[in-house]
Amino acid sequence: MAGSAGDATAAAPRAPSGPSLVDLCFQNAYRVAYRLMRAYWAVRRPSTHGALVSLWHEGELLLVQNSYVPYRSLPGGYVGRSETSREAAIRELREEIGISARAEELEKVFDEVKEWEGKRDHVEIFALELSRRPEIRIDQREVVAAGWFSPEQALTLNLFPPIRKIIEQRQQASAPPVP
Repeated sequence: MAGSAGDATAAAPRAPSGPSLVDLCFQNAYRVAYRLMRAYWAVRRPSTHGALVSLWHEGELLLVQNSYVPYRSLPGGYVGRSETSREAAIRELREEIGISARAEELEKVFDEVKEWEGKRDHVEIFALELSRRPEIRIDQREVVAAGWFSPEQALTLNLFPPIRKIIEQRQQASAPPVP
C-alpha cells in the first residue's frame, strides 16, 4: 500500500447548494464537447493517456459522476505532455474534488492500453489509502456528484470498465485463502 495518506487534505468545502445557472451551462458545454470528441475519436482513432485515483477509506471507494458520461468513474483525467501519470493524477485530484496528495502516497494498481470509445486509451489507476474521510468538494460542472461506496455497492453501478477490474482485484487480494 502507499503511505498512510494521513496528510491528504481537502480544499475549503463548497456550499452544499445545487448547481447554479452558470454551472448548468458548463455541464451542457461538457456534454457537447464530449460528443464532439467522440466524433473526432471515431474518425482519427487517436491514442490517449489518462490517470485516475481510487480513494479508499475504511474499505469504501470514492466514485464520482461526471456531467457528460452515464457511468461512475474515479477522479482523474488526461496526462499532459509535460507531466507524468502520477503528476496528472495529483493535479486531477486537486482540480476535480479538492484533495491534495503527494506522489509517494499513490500506488499504481492498474495499467492497461485498450480500445475505448474509438480511441486507443492508456489508463493508469493509482490507489490512495486515506486514514480519515476528507471533505469532498465538487465543482457542479465537470463533476456533479461524489460518494463513498462499499465494493459490493460499487459493483452494482454502471462503472467505467477498469474500475470494475480494480475493485474485483482488490476483493480477490483480500479474500481468505481457499483451503
